[in-house]
Amino acid sequence: MKTIRYLLLFMALAVHASAQKDVLDHASMKCMYRATELKDTLDVAFYEDLLILQIGPQVSKCFSYYTFQNDSLRQTPEGNRQASELFNRALADFHKHRDRSRFLNSFPRNRTITIVYKNHPAGAITVTDGLREDQVTYRDTLNAQQWTMTDSTREVLGYTCQQATADFRGRRWTAWFATDIPVSDGPWKLGGLPGLILEAYDKGHQYTFTAVGLERVAEEPIVFTPCGGKNGYRTVDRRAFLKAKMFDLTHGGALGASGLKSTDYEPVYRDLIERDYR
Repeated sequence: MKTIRYLLLFMALAVHASAQKDVLDHASMKCMYRATELKDTLDVAFYEDLLILQIGPQVSKCFSYYTFQNDSLRQTPEGNRQASELFNRALADFHKHRDRSRFLNSFPRNRTITIVYKNHPAGAITVTDGLREDQVTYRDTLNAQQWTMTDSTREVLGYTCQQATADFRGRRWTAWFATDIPVSDGPWKLGGLPGLILEAYDKGHQYTFTAVGLERVAEEPIVFTPCGGKNGYRTVDRRAFLKAKMFDLTHGGALGASGLKSTDYEPVYRDLIERDYR
């Protein structure tokens, strides 16, 4: 928990330093989720991330802490130097152990680049994402899951949670929500239940979200993250973007960012968290 508190403090300091003109709302609560993704369905190598969900009275924002950390680190020449040194050290180690999961989790880098703003604009979702050098944005449906609640309960992060299930864009999701936290929200695009979702996973546990920290905050700005490119975000259709992203993944495009050749990897059987791009 000391690590969680440190990460929250680091993020709070950086968020307060952001330009006030981009503030959408002010969070009163913040939840942190350990997110895992099984990139290769024939392997057991999970890729980990740490998602932050800032919850305000009107707007919430879900984003990767590690991506935020890496972007912040690279704002200065010294930070860039440190990041490069850590990458080179991890790359040298990779050529010894050949463990891609260990490699990708061993140096500062962008992980999940998807940012989800719920109820922005009112009654909808705004998503920012990227593909190679292209940074995009699109609108999505707020609370799009049609949940079926059950009587099953379990404890997550000290809260008694009730189970709910839903078929959402090609995956069967199970969510555990806490009615003691009357916030109709959750990680990623999940929400719409009478309580905060503290854990969620798809049927094959290819994607999981588990709350590892929850705290009250005082008027923490929820900032719309500006586009890092010169031309700003390009507005796209969600399904068309996912189709292009899947094409890029299956043709090895995602390997280029690591500085490694595709021959350094065995074939990877990939899919997206949303499967309705077909």
